Amino acid sequence: MNRLSGKTALITGAARGIGYEFAKAYLAEGARVAIADINIARAREATAELGQGAVAVEMDVASQDSIDAAVVQAAEALGGIDILINNAALFSAAPLVEITRDDFHRLFDINVGGTLFTMQAVAKHMIARGKGGKIINMASQAGRRGEALVATYCATKAAVISLTQSAGLNLISHGINVNAIAPGVVDGEHWDGVDAFFAKYEGKPLGQKKKEVGDAVPYGRMGRASDLTGMAIFLATHEADYIVAQTYNVDGGQWMS
Repeated sequence: MNRLSGKTALITGAARGIGYEFAKAYLAEGARVAIADINIARAREATAELGQGAVAVEMDVASQDSIDAAVVQAAEALGGIDILINNAALFSAAPLVEITRDDFHRLFDINVGGTLFTMQAVAKHMIARGKGGKIINMASQAGRRGEALVATYCATKAAVISLTQSAGLNLISHGINVNAIAPGVVDGEHWDGVDAFFAKYEGKPLGQKKKEVGDAVPYGRMGRASDLTGMAIFLATHEADYIVAQTYNVDGGQWMS
């Protein structure tokens, strides 16, 4: 029997990358999934690729009106929301003396505010529905420690870990488990952008930083989006009912906590 048979999930930032991989894995486990993304055209392409059980929802996690409308739309399309994965996020890098307020606010608005207020909107739905639920936030190894050129992004992911703890303690009384996943370095188009930031600020050829970080992973390579799906499935099942407010490293051994 599929582990998520009969369950429904809303996944933010799911039109591509890690979110898309989560959606594919959830569908394979019997769930129905709302692909929520600011790029609705790409979300619709993703649902066409993923097939039956997937629906596209336009969602800008920096807008409360958009969050609220997307949650209502997803709940109506799926018949309720059992699982939320807060995956939408942005990355930025710069030396401390070059960080701008605009960039700071943009990252916190999406990575932290988006996580908090999407979690809030879905939690309200889950509480009213009375069936509990599972919320999975996407943190990062960057939230476990500082990085010289990544102060703002690291701070946002540390905030996600803290929000997961507070929300987990608050919502478990409603039967809602809140936990998080902290990936390490994950290959894909996202890391091509990250590599470009480091090429700019460290004076390295494109691709060199990516190779360096991959070689430094104890497992022997960068992560893949598919490496994260097992934890995302587990945290959504009844097997994880007694797990509350935790952040799990899935990073090939990069960080131990």
